[in-house]
Amino acid sequence: MSVVGIDVGFQNCYIAVARSGGIETIANEYSDRCTPACVSLASKNRMIGNAAKSQIITNFKNTVHGFKKFHGRAFDDPFVQAEKPKLPYSLHKLDNGNTGIKVRYLEEDKVFTCEQITGMLLTKLKETSENALKKPVVDCVISVPSFFTDAERRSVFDASQIAGLNCLRLITDTTAVALAYGIYKQDLPTPEERPRNVVFVDMGHSSFQVAITAFNKGKLKVLSTAFDPYLGGRNFDEALVDYFCEEFKSKYKLNVRDNPRAVLRLHQECEKLKKLMSANSSDLPLNIECFMNDIDVSSRMNRGHFEEMCAQYLMRVEMPLKVALEQSKLSRDDIYAVEIVGGATRIPAIKERIAKFFGKDVSTTLNADEAVARGCALQCAILSPACKVREFSITDVVPFPITLRWKSPTEDGLGECEVFTKMHAAPFSKVITFHKKEPFDLEAFYSNPQELPYPDHRIGCYSVQNVVPQPDGDSSKVKVKVRVNVHGIFSVSGASLIEKQKGDGDDMQIDSEPMVQNEGRGEEQVHGPPMSGSEAAAGDKQDPAAGGSKPKVKVKSIELPIVVSNVRQLDSEVLTGFVEYERQMIIQDKLVKELNDAKNAVEEYVYDLRDKLCGMYEKYVTQDVSDGRLSLMLEDTENWLYEDGEDQPKQVYEEKLDALRRLGQPIYDRHREHEDRPRAFEELGKKLQLYMKFVESYKQKDERFLHLSAEEMSSVEKCVSENMGWMNSRMNAQSKLAPTQDPVVKVADVIVKIQELENVCNPVINKPKPSLEEAPEASDQSAEAHNGPAAAEGKAEAKGNQQTKSGKEMEVD
Repeated sequence: MSVVGIDVGFQNCYIAVARSGGIETIANEYSDRCTPACVSLASKNRMIGNAAKSQIITNFKNTVHGFKKFHGRAFDDPFVQAEKPKLPYSLHKLDNGNTGIKVRYLEEDKVFTCEQITGMLLTKLKETSENALKKPVVDCVISVPSFFTDAERRSVFDASQIAGLNCLRLITDTTAVALAYGIYKQDLPTPEERPRNVVFVDMGHSSFQVAITAFNKGKLKVLSTAFDPYLGGRNFDEALVDYFCEEFKSKYKLNVRDNPRAVLRLHQECEKLKKLMSANSSDLPLNIECFMNDIDVSSRMNRGHFEEMCAQYLMRVEMPLKVALEQSKLSRDDIYAVEIVGGATRIPAIKERIAKFFGKDVSTTLNADEAVARGCALQCAILSPACKVREFSITDVVPFPITLRWKSPTEDGLGECEVFTKMHAAPFSKVITFHKKEPFDLEAFYSNPQELPYPDHRIGCYSVQNVVPQPDGDSSKVKVKVRVNVHGIFSVSGASLIEKQKGDGDDMQIDSEPMVQNEGRGEEQVHGPPMSGSEAAAGDKQDPAAGGSKPKVKVKSIELPIVVSNVRQLDSEVLTGFVEYERQMIIQDKLVKELNDAKNAVEEYVYDLRDKLCGMYEKYVTQDVSDGRLSLMLEDTENWLYEDGEDQPKQVYEEKLDALRRLGQPIYDRHREHEDRPRAFEELGKKLQLYMKFVESYKQKDERFLHLSAEEMSSVEKCVSENMGWMNSRMNAQSKLAPTQDPVVKVADVIVKIQELENVCNPVINKPKPSLEEAPEASDQSAEAHNGPAAAEGKAEAKGNQQTKSGKEMEVD
């Protein structure tokens, strides 16, 4: 079973795996541990990651990047509309109102959902993981920003299913970083001691997140989170782009914004310049050749000027830090350390502001780029039965308060209660008790829309079915279980009707999980005054035991169906269709790869053979080939590849390669045989010398070989003699041939002879001597006859002594 953690960033992705007893960040086919979050669609296939990034300039209309924040968002979302003018590709409104991405794929205009594009990216990351681990990858943990709402998290989860992944958990970026930091610490305080409070600051390319976490031995608890979802490294890139666009307009009369390719190139150069300024405070040049209209442009920038330009963004750094500290109810003195991760935290001005706010130096013990992926892999290892990991519990938080509202079809008025407060522990379940006579609807929504970085505060609607009154006409007690699961997604996970049954039975015992009562019973008790939540709970407890003359009441729990309608949730049929289409695209990519490999094989063979014909293969070329037949064929094939052969079926390339090999392979074989044959004959000669020496030793009555029979030695001698004759005859015959002629003996023939020789001789040479204990009595008699009576008497005397000694030992025992 695989253990994989995936950090899907706005700009780049990282993959970490559990391997060899530790966590390792793996590299892709380009030996790069960073895979760009880019997907490029073309006329025949898709390119994803590094290959797609190289297409950003040349195929900008069909290369999709910066799509992470479109998850779960409507096309009319203000954020989407604000991003639309900045994008080189087109956005499209889907039938369900969601944001689609319009590209040209397989010579057709296609509109893909954000889930499909992310699914493509995850497919690539899955393939990279499988190549590294050499086994299938299914289970994984994927990171999401802490400010992602339910709709956004469900969208990412659907994308993982499209890619064929089983996402064990969607973990927030800062929680993953905290896990990567804390699980290796050996000096954490014990659970009884005061926890160690650490601030984690993560500023990536598009967002800024802060979390304050309390550590004790074996556990971490997130105390608070805060964020600025629109502050990141790209804001600083855009500030540079805006500055240079204005400068080039006045200096070179170039309107850069009118040329998407020029804007993209300028973005790439500004990002490089920003990174250089983080390490160098002096003036740095910006030079771009053939920028627009064949004009070369140049300019300069230094860190001081850059910080002045970005003052508005630097001012926004402090607010999330302040909010997180206030929500955690800690003081600055309670903070043990401030850990920073994310590419944008390398900007010196950002480091300075973070350090100034907390009054202590920032710590960079974690890898700024890979910490999130490593934390995801650790979480996957904890959840996976395939790995044994030390006990470490993780308590995350609900970033936004959630309220539940209910209403019955025939009742007037609404009821609502806040089921999860802000910074409530997660994952967590609660059971809400309702008293109803008919089916009713629940609506979940975020309590404070103004705090939400998302325009729609609704989460979903849940219709509880099959609710009926009790046999005596009273309202039925309905238990509804609500949950924020490990993915941070809210759900109404179950509902049950408690049916009273007269007769002997135990008192009602339910609700092993944390429980919250609904705030009023006005709806349920039409003919009576409303009761408070505590009164409802008290009434429930008193009912079974009220009055000693009443019979005990048995209860029966009946599961109720729930019809769920989540905001911006993909239908299961649509999701199944996306999974199937992704499978088809994978097959298409594979076919195109095989076609390209076949074409490249022809091209490689042409260049390789042409170079060697005038070099190492020259003396092995026959007269008809040396007259130019093969060279002409190679030249014609090369021309064909770049003309008619530019786009041909795979079979055509394979036929071309076979035709070339029919002429080229004999030359290659003659060269290889000429190079390897001396070594093979040398090996055979060494074997023959070894076995001849063995035969000579036997003939000289070497006592090491006296246990071998004459027949065995005769077979060895015969085999050695035959092989010696065969080798000499073949070597003589081969020496008379020219290098252009096919050899009379091949290396494979010599290897066969060596194996035959070993099969005959080795069993004889390695035959063990018989031990004394196993020698038959006949050998004693023959020895007696050979050595005379004296030897026999000595042997008898020795045997008698041995028997006496054994007898003494037995007496002692």
